[in-house]
Formats: sequence, structure tokens, C-alpha cells
Amino acid sequence: MLDRILIDARRRADEVVGCAPRFREAAARVAPARPFGAALAGQGLSIIAEVKRRSPSRGVLAAGLDAVDQARIYDAAGAAAISVLTEPEHFDGSLDDLSTVRQVVTVPVLRKDFLIEPAQVWESRAFGADAVLLIVAVLGSEGLRRMIETAEEGGVEALVEVHNEHESEIAVAAGARLIGVNNRDLTTFVTDLAVAERLAPIVRADGATVIAESGIRTAADAERMAAAGYDAILVGEALVTANDPAARLLGLTGRP
Repeated sequence: MLDRILIDARRRADEVVGCAPRFREAAARVAPARPFGAALAGQGLSIIAEVKRRSPSRGVLAAGLDAVDQARIYDAAGAAAISVLTEPEHFDGSLDDLSTVRQVVTVPVLRKDFLIEPAQVWESRAFGADAVLLIVAVLGSEGLRRMIETAEEGGVEALVEVHNEHESEIAVAAGARLIGVNNRDLTTFVTDLAVAERLAPIVRADGATVIAESGIRTAADAERMAAAGYDAILVGEALVTANDPAARLLGLTGRP
């Protein structure tokens, strides 16, 4: 499954490369980026709420989900930031989702996708992204550095995602200031909150803002991540499958 996802990601990245000048020009015309990292630095555990219709591991989660309506619910319920899946073939996302969500919410918006080429960072900014997800397992050390440099040039923040000790060390060495630990194994798709607990000392070592991702469904799960030292959690499946997403989001924060 991961191989298929990355083959499709490579094809889409190649299609964007030639459009880099156009996206750079468009990026210069959009509203300034909202500070993503600062939004997660408040007191207590912050929540990045995700707009997500399906996943390769679980199939369809929320068929026909309206990205704008869902994002407005998150914003009103106190999410610190919103993550928008833009991967079209395996997650049913789109750049239009990113653009329209950014226009209707007050909090920063993260583009979550399998980005490979610097041109895609400019594309992300052109469509309104305040931050981009950069996956160490996809980019490697040199690719990560190149993408972080482009993000800095483009005025977007980079959330660097890791899954194990080696990737965590790469992220820290690259100077990542926002590091997300994904509890989901990309090859087996199994989630285990112990991954975030095990990697916390590495990713927190240089004072980065740290985010726990995947497998967080209950207030107890959120408390466990807070106890491990995480500043924020990224939650998608538990929110998009909830009958009352606002109540579920508030429940994760421990608020009634």
C-alpha cells in the first residue's frame, strides 16, 4: 500500500515541478501565513483537528464529508489548528479543500500530503497553507533539508513527521522546530501510542514543539500524550466519525 501511495505521490510531484514559477508568483499574492507553531504553544494540550474522508488502513471514514462545514465545527470548538488531507487517490482530499477551509476558519491550516518536491511547498502556500507536512520516511535527510529551506523561503512552517528513532534523529539534525511523531507504522498501519512515548526524549531534546499523531481517540489517550510531554495532538479519525465532532473535540481536551 505504501509503495502504491508513493508511486502516485511521485507522479503528482513531477507534474507540479514545471509549475513552480507560477506557484511562487501566486504565493506572493495570498494573505500572510498564520503562525502555526505559536498556535500550539498555549497552555495545556492543543488539538490539530483533521479533515479526512478516508484512509488506506480503514477505508471510507466519512463519505461525502464537507470540508468547510467540518472545519467550521473544529474552529468553533476550539481547535488550535486544522489539518487538511489533500491527497486525492487514497484519502479523497484535494487542494480545493485546503483553499476553501483556509478562507472560512480563523486558525492556521496545515496541508497534509506526501510532498516530495520544493515546487509543492510553493503550491501549498499558493493554495493558502500556513504549514506543510514533511515526512522523513518519504524525503530522507537531504530531501528534508531541501524542503525545510524552501518552506522557510516561502513563509510556511514545516511540521516534520517521524516514526522511529532514526527518523527522529534526522529531524532534530535538520533543525526541525515542529516535530510530529506518528504512532502509525507506515508499512503495517498498526497504531501504538507507545511509539510517541518512546520517541519523546529524542524529539523534545532541542526544545522543538512536539505533536503526537494517530491513534488518539479518547481523553485518556490525550492525557497519556500530554504526560509524555507533547504540546499538541493531531486527531482525524475520531473526529470525522463522531456523531458530534465538537463534543468529541471538547472531550479530548477534558472540557465539558
